[in-house]
Amino acid sequence: MEAYCFKCRNKREISSPRQVTLKNGRPATQGVCPECGTKVFRIGKSS
Repeated sequence: MEAYCFKCRNKREISSPRQVTLKNGRPATQGVCPECGTKVFRIGKSS
């Protein structure tokens, strides 16, 4: 799964992804950018 990294300004593959649930109950995926180590976040059901 890919997420947009704001530091690299590019879409990157999420490394060490984990499922999280937002306050409003929506699913999301949180992980780390493999290039720069910044936290990346993707809202929506993971596939």
